[in-house]
Amino acid sequence: MKIFCVGRNYTEHAKELGNDIPDEPVIFMKPKSALIQGSTPFYYPDFSNELHYEAEIVLRVCKNGRYIEERHASKYFDAYTLGIDFTARDIQNELKKKGLPWEKAKAWDNSAYVANWINFTKTNQNEPISFFLSQNKKIVQVGHTKNMIFSFNNVISNISQYFSLNIGDMIFTGTPAGVGECLPGDLLEGYIEKERVFELEIR
Repeated sequence: MKIFCVGRNYTEHAKELGNDIPDEPVIFMKPKSALIQGSTPFYYPDFSNELHYEAEIVLRVCKNGRYIEERHASKYFDAYTLGIDFTARDIQNELKKKGLPWEKAKAWDNSAYVANWINFTKTNQNEPISFFLSQNKKIVQVGHTKNMIFSFNNVISNISQYFSLNIGDMIFTGTPAGVGECLPGDLLEGYIEKERVFELEIR
């Protein structure tokens, strides 16, 4: 199982971090060990002093494929959920200054969380999805997939030009504006539409 992530897929998020708007999807990966399993708690990493939440819609790949045309991409994912791509922002900023890869800031063990999967129906796969994240009962991120720079189908097609997609792979499709710092003791709650799909305490 592979975890693909799309960076800078919402214009306002790219702007808030001072990044250029990309011409094609910005792709990075997390290893399988990055995924929090079951009821495993999330612990604030010892190596960071600035941990950020990034809530985003996650897709589940349901069919093996490579070199997928965008018009056929909807056949390759069958479910979605809300997840968090945790980022050690202080580490990432230092790595970016040196022109180094981001893995230490993005891909450490237990740096990714996903809620339970929601199956797409034949009619709603291309309908926009709204979601939001609250921190200690205050809404901090609001997103809507209609505002993505690159659509689900475009992302699937682009990834498949470089990597094989396999059943069970996950794709974090990008976070909207509003990312921010979280601290031990914080409670993060994720919502799709108006339904709460997860709560996660930072320890």
